[in-house]
Amino acid sequence: MDDSTVTQSSDERQFGPYRIEGMLGAGGMGTVYRATDTRLGRSVALKVSTARYSERFQREAKAICTTSARTIW
Repeated sequence: MDDSTVTQSSDERQFGPYRIEGMLGAGGMGTVYRATDTRLGRSVALKVSTARYSERFQREAKAICTTSARTIW
């Protein structure tokens, strides 16, 4: 994540409406964080891609939005 999208204070980091709780994993395509959606008060996994994979993640996000599975949001 670059500094333009993340607000940092001494005790928390914020990415838009998501409060980042910790890192779940990282790899060549990006990083996945455990976060809280502050608008809805629910836990989420926040995936942040490296620049070269952002188009792929956009396709993935569109595919996920079409599902109605209760466990995938």
